[in-house]
Amino acid sequence: MDFDVIVVGVGGMGSAAAWQLARRGRRVLGIERFDIPHAMGSSPGVTRIIRLPYYEDPRYVPLLRRAYELWREIEAVAGERLLVTTGSIDASPEDAALFQGALASAREHQLAYEVLTGAQVSARFPAYRLPATHRAIYQPDGGFITSERAIVAHVRAAQSAGAEIHARERVIEWAPHGTESVSVITDQGRYRARHLVLTAGAWIGELAAVLKQVAIPERQVLAWLQPRRPEWFEPSRFPVFNLAVDEGRYYGLPVFEVPGFKFGRYHHRGETFSTADHLRREPDAVDERLLRQFAARYFPEGTGPTMALRTCMFTNTVDEHFVIDRHPACPQVILASPCSGHGYKFCSVIGEILAELASGDGRTRHQIEFLRLSRPALRTGAEQ
Repeated sequence: MDFDVIVVGVGGMGSAAAWQLARRGRRVLGIERFDIPHAMGSSPGVTRIIRLPYYEDPRYVPLLRRAYELWREIEAVAGERLLVTTGSIDASPEDAALFQGALASAREHQLAYEVLTGAQVSARFPAYRLPATHRAIYQPDGGFITSERAIVAHVRAAQSAGAEIHARERVIEWAPHGTESVSVITDQGRYRARHLVLTAGAWIGELAAVLKQVAIPERQVLAWLQPRRPEWFEPSRFPVFNLAVDEGRYYGLPVFEVPGFKFGRYHHRGETFSTADHLRREPDAVDERLLRQFAARYFPEGTGPTMALRTCMFTNTVDEHFVIDRHPACPQVILASPCSGHGYKFCSVIGEILAELASGDGRTRHQIEFLRLSRPALRTGAEQ
């Protein structure tokens, strides 16, 4: 047997899985189609939000608590800051799902939080101009992960623990050998392992037909605008935000590395594609106008010149929850994707989950039943 585990896709999740496996003494091969890191998938753009009062479902909160611990652990190994704390704002009209869901998660898990009016948010954080009818959950532990640097940190830690990592190598196909092992054929070689972990993001449907109708790639565009009052948009004065307004749901982060504050609209223009390779990558004037109109209304001192526009991808399920599970026909193959635009913050703990599923008795300590492929919301698509 060449390896204990092959990890296909060495982005946010795959890099964390490679480290968690290698530190357990497993013989690991990581295969990445593009560079490490790269700008083709769902992890580029310098930073990714992390937040605790999870309105999407309170069952994510225990995973997030462990994710924080593991982000700090890889920081210590790498000797650099990867998680920056700014606090987080989750805001919407008081009766809307976002505010009510964030409040419910904060209460259920006894998080530290404050409820603020739109005016109180603006008084404390002057870059914000929220509607008077909005209510916000302010949670002090929110912030962001330096996404590309974190991938590099996980890869270097995995390599130091003995993992072999290949970039610019494309997987052509894989095949099970009973339920005991699997072979992987790439454009550069053939490998065999006891377990295969597929963390290929928007390309996972091409590698696992069971996810072809479940994991839908979507075009996403992010903007960085130069603030007119840059001191208001520094990490110390600008919490990351998750904001539902008339125009849709938006998210944003302070100025960091790129000279502009960063934000985007969930499901930007609703552009989905049959495969990730068909994604339209170049931002255009419509993308920029849509984003600048939002900033002008809710962050008026952040609407200086555009510093950058960048395209990345969401990979969505119909219920917008993740998929973490064994392949239904090949139990030695583990699937981890898609993450529907909110998965990066969990990469550290998902790496641990995948390592547990591919080691020992194949069980994980974490509660992931609600992320299984067999859940009712996905069953129809998975059976096609």
